[in-house]
Amino acid sequence: MEDLITREYETVGGIAGPLLFLERAKAASFGELVDILLPNGDIRRGQVIELSEQHAVIQVLEDTTGLGAAGTRVRLTESAAMMDLSPDLLGRRFNGVAQPIDSLPPVIPDTRAEIIGRPINPVARDKPAHFIQTGISTIDGLNTLVRGQKLPIFSGAGLPAKELAAQIVRQARVREGMEAEAGPFAIVFAAMGVTFREASFFLQEFERGGVMEHTVVFLNMADDPAIERLLTPRFALTAAEYLAFTLGRHVLVILTDMAAYCEALRQIATAREEIPGRRGYPGYMYSDLASIFERAGRIKGQAGSITQLPIVTMPDDDITHPIPDLTGYITEGQIVLSRELHRRGIYPPVDVLPSLSRLMNLGIGSGKTREDHRTVADQLYALYAQGRDVRRLAAIVGEDGLTESDRRLLKLAQDFEQKFVNQGDRDRDIEETLDLGWTFLRYLPKAYLTRVKPELIERYYGP
Repeated sequence: MEDLITREYETVGGIAGPLLFLERAKAASFGELVDILLPNGDIRRGQVIELSEQHAVIQVLEDTTGLGAAGTRVRLTESAAMMDLSPDLLGRRFNGVAQPIDSLPPVIPDTRAEIIGRPINPVARDKPAHFIQTGISTIDGLNTLVRGQKLPIFSGAGLPAKELAAQIVRQARVREGMEAEAGPFAIVFAAMGVTFREASFFLQEFERGGVMEHTVVFLNMADDPAIERLLTPRFALTAAEYLAFTLGRHVLVILTDMAAYCEALRQIATAREEIPGRRGYPGYMYSDLASIFERAGRIKGQAGSITQLPIVTMPDDDITHPIPDLTGYITEGQIVLSRELHRRGIYPPVDVLPSLSRLMNLGIGSGKTREDHRTVADQLYALYAQGRDVRRLAAIVGEDGLTESDRRLLKLAQDFEQKFVNQGDRDRDIEETLDLGWTFLRYLPKAYLTRVKPELIERYYGP
């Protein structure tokens, strides 16, 4: 039955998990929000996610407890999922669907925007070209983060990914004195499927670091409906787009954990009885992830920028798992955390060798970081890789069987991990990071520094 005035339907054909199947809903449109009216008077929200001539599939955006087909009505609202936007977002805390959880009133909007967003026109994209300092040497020195980049952090269960994320939020900033400064810095933090303890940890860290006044926090808890996890990053990125492209801020977006997001995606796909893809994940997971990650970037003529640091927990530490594998195809590099370094008490346990920033060259060099940045990073990477090879050799033949240069490389690798990678929660300026890099290059004679220009060796190596 259809009421032409209110556009209400009583043709609920069935319910499967978080999905409600509505028959003969000819007036429904894809992406439209609906009100689900229960017989007891409760109202729950939903969204049309699939349409055919006979059926509309509605994704219930709240708890489904007590929801049944008998007596349930669906009212179409003729509106898409929208978010209220205002400069007052900064310093606020919201749940996964952008409802305030900080005991403050709702945001009074200056404007509203659809949370799905629109992909940035490739022609309108501006090339990332400016350095963001995180204060972490393994990122700033060797895998530099550039404004407008998407650079994921690949972690394993039990590794300190959340501590690293909180440290980056506390320390990240655009360096003073750099050219083309366009506006102040802001952070959007979105957590998906976190426990109460983890949420408390993040909030305490933000308060301790004094960054809450320019941070927007979205928290989707582990006991919240899984469907909210699909909306949380989209609400967060809608806020980021407003801060960046309307208010002209440089926005760093941290999304943790994308593995929880993908598990929610698989759960919904299973409820819809879709044909599974690799390891049970839906075949469209690549395009779905791309719809999130590709909202990072810079736009020509716009002052602000959006930079993403998604955190991905790799099941069984498997970097070939579909979640990190697809993420790596879309994003511009990766920061990989090492379980071996973590066991040895090194923090942050960033494994330098498999880590990569594909846009690093665009954000470093004279006028941005320092003229020797690229060559120092290349030479450190090469020598550390050789030192790791020597370590494996020493495990077989013993240190007595090594040459003098091999011993120097072995010591360089050990000290590099203990003094460069292992920095604790210290905030290192890029100048300090590069100077520290030179201390390891001095472990070997100048003749070994084949990747550094002679004039830079003369300037920085010393007598």
